[in-house]
Amino acid sequence: MLLWYVSRAAGLVALLLLTGTILLGITGVVRFAAPGWPQFVLAQLHRNLSLLTVAFLAVHVSTAVIDTYAGIRWIDTVVPFVSSYETFWLGLGVIAIELLIALVVTSLLRTRIGLRTWRAVHWAAYACWLIAVIHGLGIGGQDTRTTWVLVLTLGCAALVAGGLLWRMLAAPAGKLAPLEMSRR
Repeated sequence: MLLWYVSRAAGLVALLLLTGTILLGITGVVRFAAPGWPQFVLAQLHRNLSLLTVAFLAVHVSTAVIDTYAGIRWIDTVVPFVSSYETFWLGLGVIAIELLIALVVTSLLRTRIGLRTWRAVHWAAYACWLIAVIHGLGIGGQDTRTTWVLVLTLGCAALVAGGLLWRMLAAPAGKLAPLEMSRR
């Protein structure tokens, strides 16, 4: 049971971290400036939070595979929709992780692939977050019916929805460029 709880907890922490990463990205796009917080600090925090998200996802996935209860194989964590356990919901989780990996890799290679390609890929951050939330709600079983998990998930959704609204209202007409923080 310990591995099951660790996997669930790591997944929920990853959701919180991914939500924070999205919000910090939006903060950079709208060029939010707070006294004593230069833009490069927000950019570095955004980058580090995204890497911490990857670490918690690694724990989430590894413990789910190591735990024999669900019978999740390593191949199930890289090829969507092949698992015999919760095929659809687990497949969504795989897609979310693959999108996140694409975001991290393209960010590491941004100077080599160019700003335009990097921006285009970074739009996938919103899809990654949404798919991860749907994965959690679908595969969560009884967890998603507990009040605190539902409040946590809905709170994350409200924060991201508010962030997206802020982004749309703050963007110049017709200009919704994705994250530009790492350029500063």
